Amino acid sequence: MSEQPGHEQHGHDQQESGQGQQQQAYQQQQGYPPPGYPPPGYPPPGYYPPPPGTYTGDPNAPYGYDPYGRPYSDKSKVIAGILQLTLGGFGVGRFYLGNVGMGLAQLFTCGGLGVWSLIDGILLLTGNDHTDEHGRILRS
Repeated sequence: MSEQPGHEQHGHDQQESGQGQQQQAYQQQQGYPPPGYPPPGYPPPGYYPPPPGTYTGDPNAPYGYDPYGRPYSDKSKVIAGILQLTLGGFGVGRFYLGNVGMGLAQLFTCGGLGVWSLIDGILLLTGNDHTDEHGRILRS
């Protein structure tokens, strides 16, 4: 049997296309995205995360997450501290945060004769670990 020139050409094209696929696979190294795509783990260009303290739509964290991944509360530590300093004898700052037991204790003791409510108000304003009734970190 004699080989026809068309068959040789066809076999030669298959070898070239096989080499082209190998070169293409070699150029796109494993672990790297194809050209035009961002590396994995990075946001797309032009994406900016929402600023801390803004509503994100997550019902478990209505105002986003702090840098440690803890959800922010809808309550503010500044408002809680000012309420505690001004109306702490009635436990208003603690009622605002949802700490009903401590609010009642401050109410019945007149805020520890003012000393407890004063110290509590300062700690609320300066601390970063106070939480609301749901265990979420207070916003600044």
